[in-house]
Amino acid sequence: MVTIQIPASVDATMSMIGYEPKTTFWMDFSIAERFGIEAIIDTFKRAFKEWHTDHIYLTELVMVLNHKIWQWYEKSDSIARVYDKLWRKADEWAQENLHGKELQYFYEVTD
Repeated sequence: MVTIQIPASVDATMSMIGYEPKTTFWMDFSIAERFGIEAIIDTFKRAFKEWHTDHIYLTELVMVLNHKIWQWYEKSDSIARVYDKLWRKADEWAQENLHGKELQYFYEVTD
């Protein structure tokens, strides 16, 4: 039997700024990381497909992806680059498709 250890269930950076997570995205990606890049991409595809129209969850997805870039940039360039690509896709979609109060929420939370 193989035991998979996940170091943290919540992004420490989010906690430091007083943001209360509303999803399990951080944990979902942390688990996917144990299974490799394809699992990370699959996790993104499923999360984005399900939640891209919910501006609050989309905002948190963008934040998690951004924080994952920083978590990995010194440890694994390949994982950091995957997170960067996914972050750019989600961030661009949010900026092009959110409007009014939803876009304002996105900018206030991610600023």
